[in-house]
Amino acid sequence: MAKRGITGEELLSAMKRLWADSGVQDCFARSNEYQLNDSAKYFLDDLERLGEASYQPTEQDILRTRVKTTGIVEVHFTFKNLNFKLFDVGGQRSERKKWIHCFEDVTAIIFCVAMSEYDQVLHEDETTIVAKQ
Repeated sequence: MAKRGITGEELLSAMKRLWADSGVQDCFARSNEYQLNDSAKYFLDDLERLGEASYQPTEQDILRTRVKTTGIVEVHFTFKNLNFKLFDVGGQRSERKKWIHCFEDVTAIIFCVAMSEYDQVLHEDETTIVAKQ
């Protein structure tokens, strides 16, 4: 029989106490200075619901999950008889050199960024603000 990880009321209670701690809240208030997922507050504010035995992720829970992009993810789709290629590229400096081939035969570029990340520092250089790159 496989062992289960630590779960239950004890873990939920510890997580709630930790999130309510004033020191943790002070650190969170400065989260633009380190690499904290932008959805952390959403999930930590809702620990009671997430800790229920019958928990099922909501659409919002799914939309707020994050996976760090490395490399290039290419998606093809058609909209109103137009073919599109969408490239999700890793933003780290080491990933940028991989982008060049994405621009072959390009007629338009739509650059999307998170407005909430204007004051975030680079993962690889915590003194450089991303927006100033």
